[in-house]
Amino acid sequence: MKKLIICALCAICGFTTANAQGKFGHVNTQEIMQAMPEFTKAQNEIKALQDQYEADLKSMQDELQKKGEAFEKEQASLPENIKQRRQQELQDMYQKIQQSYQDNQQALQKASAEKMQAIQTKILDAIKAVGQAGQYVYIMENNSLPYISTTLSTDVTAQVKTKLGLK
Repeated sequence: MKKLIICALCAICGFTTANAQGKFGHVNTQEIMQAMPEFTKAQNEIKALQDQYEADLKSMQDELQKKGEAFEKEQASLPENIKQRRQQELQDMYQKIQQSYQDNQQALQKASAEKMQAIQTKILDAIKAVGQAGQYVYIMENNSLPYISTTLSTDVTAQVKTKLGLK
């Protein structure tokens, strides 16, 4: 009788251990992101914004250069007070360009973060849905770990792409 109880306990423990080993998955979010039309659209919008900022800065720099050259030509004939005022104007323009550059960089980073956040959230929601549907214990980013066993972990990238309606 004692042997029967021990055998039953071993069988139950073995069954429980086998069930406790859940399924593990891995995913390549970069591959998914690059396949999304939203990603391409976001990149194009960010590039257009960057081009606009660069054009604005270029025109400001051209204006500064033009005024600087005009000042160089006439500075010898200008009274000291006008010369100082023009130098201050040039310095103010230069500082305005520097501030505009910094503001543009911050605006670009913010726009990029906002656009990428929406895309990342969409991908994360799809990963969660695939994980729940497939009863995965974990789905890890493929590139975030030094090693992932492809025999013990399932690549769910294609499933996530399908969930997002991608090819």
